[in-house]
Amino acid sequence: MSTVVLLVLTGLGLGALYFLVASGLSLIFGLMDVLNFAHGALMSIGAYGTWWAASGHLPGAGSGGLGFVVAVAFGTAVGTVAAVVLELAVIRPLYTRPREQILATVGVGLAVPALLSAIWGADARPFPSPDALSGTFALLGARVPLNRLVLIAAAVVVLVALKAFLGRTRHGLVVRAGVEDRAMVTALGIDVRKAFTLVFAIGGAAAALGGAIGGLYFGSVDPEQGTSLLIFAFVVVVMGGMGSLTGAALASVAVGLVQQFANYYTTDGLGDLVVVVLLAALLLVRPRGLTGRLA
Repeated sequence: MSTVVLLVLTGLGLGALYFLVASGLSLIFGLMDVLNFAHGALMSIGAYGTWWAASGHLPGAGSGGLGFVVAVAFGTAVGTVAAVVLELAVIRPLYTRPREQILATVGVGLAVPALLSAIWGADARPFPSPDALSGTFALLGARVPLNRLVLIAAAVVVLVALKAFLGRTRHGLVVRAGVEDRAMVTALGIDVRKAFTLVFAIGGAAAALGGAIGGLYFGSVDPEQGTSLLIFAFVVVVMGGMGSLTGAALASVAVGLVQQFANYYTTDGLGDLVVVVLLAALLLVRPRGLTGRLA
């Protein structure tokens, strides 16, 4: 029983990490019809920004208490700024040219890890986790790492915040209207481009936050971390339904749990194959994914 509890909480923590990356992908694709293959790079930027700040390079930041919160905020902010720059410099000129758009984001997705490797090396760096989050707590006979709860809580907060943004704020309604009829919204005097930049910033912030606290799960950061997680984030987006936040959340939980249980009860690494088989089976039954809509 204790093993099952530990696997479930660990799987939920991994699923939460997948959702933080996939939510931005789903939001950007669902509202802007942009497949951003540089999204994993934004996660890596957030991870390294947090690692750099928590290592004592930023005044007020550190690996303990409030200092760690400052480090996470810094890493998330750096990733958000990078997302805005990416949208303004790379995506915006290519909105009507999807092929070039994909090639450009793939290029950025390859260039950022190479740049991080050139600056800090290709080897993984130990993540300075705060002592308060390095312990465990007892649950039904299992000792569960506290950092799993942090990841789960962050994913829940992001899901609630994104749904509130889309359904209850003026900017969210402007973005949704701009997707449906951009010409009409522009004719009303609303600058849809600014709204799209905001969406990109929010999506980038979610990915950067995933990188910022993902170090708690892995215990280290490395340049390729975001790229490897991006693969499963795309799986989550497709399984959940392209553009569906609710579907992405459900698929993240499913993928995280399946990977953990498959890796534990079979051969380590077989969970990845099981996830791919699960994706194929789901698409055969429900080609549009679990929900197939933005909700």
